[in-house]
Amino acid sequence: MNDSSWGAPPQAGYWGPSEQGPVQGAAPAGPAYDAHNAQQTRPMPIAPDVPAHGGDQDDDRGAARLSGPLFRDDTPSAGSLGTPSQKPQEPMPSPVPQPAPAPQKKSAGRDLGAAIGVGVGLGAVIVASLFVVKAVFVGVIAVAVVVGLWELTSRLEERKGIKAPLVPLAVGGAAMVVSGYVRGAEGAWVAMALTALAVLAWRMTEPPEGYLKDVTAGVFAAFYVPFLATFVAMMLTADDGPRRVLVFLLLTVVSDTGAYAIGWRFGKHKLAPRISPGKTREGLFGAVTFAMVGGALCMQYLIEDGTWWQGLILGFAVAATATLGDLGESMIKRDLGIKDMGTLLPGHGGIMDRLDSLLPTAPVVWLLLVLFVGSG
Repeated sequence: MNDSSWGAPPQAGYWGPSEQGPVQGAAPAGPAYDAHNAQQTRPMPIAPDVPAHGGDQDDDRGAARLSGPLFRDDTPSAGSLGTPSQKPQEPMPSPVPQPAPAPQKKSAGRDLGAAIGVGVGLGAVIVASLFVVKAVFVGVIAVAVVVGLWELTSRLEERKGIKAPLVPLAVGGAAMVVSGYVRGAEGAWVAMALTALAVLAWRMTEPPEGYLKDVTAGVFAAFYVPFLATFVAMMLTADDGPRRVLVFLLLTVVSDTGAYAIGWRFGKHKLAPRISPGKTREGLFGAVTFAMVGGALCMQYLIEDGTWWQGLILGFAVAATATLGDLGESMIKRDLGIKDMGTLLPGHGGIMDRLDSLLPTAPVVWLLLVLFVGSG
């Protein structure tokens, strides 16, 4: 018994180590009864009553440990202090060593083969339409916008009961893309304003309950999907428009690829665990590095009058906006309680799951290219 266990009051019925056990009914030790013994007896901690027979082994061992010899030179005998004699216990056999579990391989969480196949197919369609006829690519943008709006409004109604009017959004969204291509930024802003008014008017045909949240969601959807996508059509209006759009797409894909590759291999520190637990700071570093290197190469060799240092700035901006766009849609999906916005693209989810990084990146790339090399 260590020194820290001293200091408890003497146990009732305990008179010293020479006794074979507590005397039932005896008065407690103290100066009024036996001053000599009281002076020689150290106080002991109160121990639980020990059963005379039976009890599991852990309880017996605990009782023997708490009611051991009072003095260091005392040797306890069998049955002393009311503890029944026990035979020495045989040592427990050592457990059989179990083989270490095989390390689990990291998983991407999606069908990687399907994702690559769909990505290559979409890339081929986009590049073919981009360099053949510009108007065809504008149509591709408009179709992507309408499908994205359908996915977003459908999920809002399913998960939150918000009925953003799809018809004025789809018509106004397509009109925004075409207006941006034909009339530039001025046409895009006018189409955005008219689409917002159409949403307000369209929702008036239904009961007023929920009007505010429905039209708010509708105006948000009009800005988030078609208006931001309009900047891609505005890039296309330059003389080297197809190359500008190609640089925009390449850098966004390179940023996402760098984030995935580095984050999957080296990611340990979470970037925003409450929004997107899979994203890491190492992945962000990979996105910035890949995008800056890709930007330097693209500006030097694909954009006329562009320089490598402009590409470094462009690549950094793309990595930042693509990451913010991805986190923004993850925030929406987490609020809705869903993993993907749709199921149209095997291995990717829905159209909105591919537009999340592209949409907020488009106005930034358009602006930087105008500043660096002009509107063309």
